[in-house]
Amino acid sequence: MWVLDAPLYQDSCSHTRGAAGNQPGLFTAPSLPTRPGDIPRSTQMARQDKPKDQFHAVGIIIFILGLGTLLPWNFFITAIPYFQARLIVGTSSSVGPGGNSSWGNSSGTQPAPARDDFNFNNWLTLLSQLPLLLFTLLNSFLYQCIPDKVRVLGSMSGILLLFILTAVLVRVEMPPHSFFSITIGSVWFINSFCAVLQGSLFGQLGTLPQGYSTRFLSGQGMAGTFAASAMLLSMASGVDAQTSALSYFITPCVGTLISIVCYLMLPRLAFFRHYMERNWQRDPHNELETKAGLLGPEEQSGDQLERPGEEPQGPEKPMVGMVNGTFRTLEEISVESSGKGAFALHNGTATNSQNRGPGPERPSVFGVLRKIWLLALCIVMVFTVTLSVFPAITATVTSTSESRQWSEFFTPVCCFLLFNVMDWMGRSVTSCCLWPEKRLWLLPLLVGLRFLFVPLLMLCQAEPRTRLPVLFHQDAWFILFMLPFSLSNGYFVSLTMCLAPKQVLPQESELAGAIMTFFLALGLSCGAGLSFLLKALL
Repeated sequence: MWVLDAPLYQDSCSHTRGAAGNQPGLFTAPSLPTRPGDIPRSTQMARQDKPKDQFHAVGIIIFILGLGTLLPWNFFITAIPYFQARLIVGTSSSVGPGGNSSWGNSSGTQPAPARDDFNFNNWLTLLSQLPLLLFTLLNSFLYQCIPDKVRVLGSMSGILLLFILTAVLVRVEMPPHSFFSITIGSVWFINSFCAVLQGSLFGQLGTLPQGYSTRFLSGQGMAGTFAASAMLLSMASGVDAQTSALSYFITPCVGTLISIVCYLMLPRLAFFRHYMERNWQRDPHNELETKAGLLGPEEQSGDQLERPGEEPQGPEKPMVGMVNGTFRTLEEISVESSGKGAFALHNGTATNSQNRGPGPERPSVFGVLRKIWLLALCIVMVFTVTLSVFPAITATVTSTSESRQWSEFFTPVCCFLLFNVMDWMGRSVTSCCLWPEKRLWLLPLLVGLRFLFVPLLMLCQAEPRTRLPVLFHQDAWFILFMLPFSLSNGYFVSLTMCLAPKQVLPQESELAGAIMTFFLALGLSCGAGLSFLLKALL
C-alpha cells in the first residue's frame, strides 16, 4: 500500500523512475535523499522544465476559436437589413447585405426602410438562443459521453455546411415565406452546433491558465467587429448588390474553415498537450498509480514484479515513501494510515484507508453549482438585459440626420460596429483587471444597474412605434447610451466566465465551464423572449 502526501515527491518519482534497476517505478532507501530538503538538482530543474507557448501559438489559436464560435450569430444579426429586404421582394438580385438596393448603382436614391412584416428581428434572436439553451443543457450533463474532438470538429463542420447553404441562397429566387422558413431553420440548426461547440471549448479552457480564457472571450468579442467590418466593406465595395451579399456570406465560410484547421493544430503543440495531460492525471477515475507515476508498465498491465515465493534481493527490500516530509517504510505507512482518511493503493485501485471504499467520484453538477451560483446569476442578468434590446430594438433606431450617406451607414456603424468594438474592449479589460474579484457580493448590484439601459434605448428614435414617445431624438444620445451598454456587457461576461473556474477545485473546472455556458445560454434565451414584449410596448 502507498500513501502519497507530498506533491514534490510526485515530481521526484516521475524523473527518477527506473533508477532501481529492473523494477521501474519502485524506489529503495539508497536512491532517495536522506533529508526532506535535500532534493536533487536534476529534479529541481525538471520541475521548472515546463513547455512554453512558443510564439504565442496556443493563445492565437484560442483567440481564433473564440472568434469562430460567435461568427454565425454575428453574421446573421448584422445582416438583418438584408434578410428584411429579402422578405419583401423575395429575391437578392437587388438587395445588398445592408438591405439597400442602391449599392453598386448610380441612381443615388435612398430606398425606404424595410418593413419587418415577419417580425424577423425577434424571431432571429429567439430561435438563435433557444437551441443554444437546449443543447448547452445537454452538453452540461453529457459532455463526457462523446470525445471532445468529435464534438468540436462535428459542430464546426455543421456550421460550415449551413454557412455554405446561406451563401448559395443569395443567388436563389424564392417567395418570402419560403425564404423565411429556410433561413429560420438554418438559424436553429447552426446555433445548435454553436452551443455544443462553445460548451466543449469552454470546458477545455478550464484546464489552461486563466489568460487563455480571456483570449477566448476576446475572440468572441472580436467576432462581432469582424462581421460588422465585413458588412461595411461589402456595402462600400461598389459591386452589384448580389455579389456584395454573396461575398459577405462567403467570409464566415472561410473563417470557420480556418477555425477547423487551427483546432487540428492544437494537439501538435507541446504547451497544449502539457495541460491536457495534467488535467487527465487529475481525473479521479484515472488510477492513482498512473497519476503519481509510482507503477511501471508491467504493473499497470496487471503483472506483478515480485513473483509468488520470490523475495526482494539486497538493498531493494525496504521500500519507502514520503509522508508529511518524512520518509517511511511501507509497513510504517500502512500502520500510520490505518486511522486516517488518506487515499491509498490496494491491488491497483485507489481506496480510502478509512472506509476501504472507492476513490473520489467525478465532480457533481449540483456541488459545483453551489460554488458558482452567484456568478451564474450575474451572467443570466447580463444577457437578459443585452438581448432584450439588442438587436430587436437597437437595430430599428434610425438617424435624424439629413445626410443620405450617414443615414445608410448609421445602423451598421452605430448599432453593430460600435457595440462589438466596445464589447471586445470590455472583454479585453479582464486581462488586467478582475474587479470586484474579492467582493463578489458587489457583482449582482453592478450588473443590476444595466437594467437602466432598457428604457433609455427604447426612448430613442426606434421605428415603428405607436405607444411610447421619443425622448432622445438626436443620434448622439443613442451613441452615448450604446457606449457603456456594450462596454459593460463585454466586461461582465468575461469577468464571470473567468472567475467561475477559480471558485472550484482544478478537477471541477471543466464542469464549471460547461455550467456557466448553460447559464449564459439561459440569459440569452430570457433576453430574446423579453424582446417580444419590449417591442410590443413601443
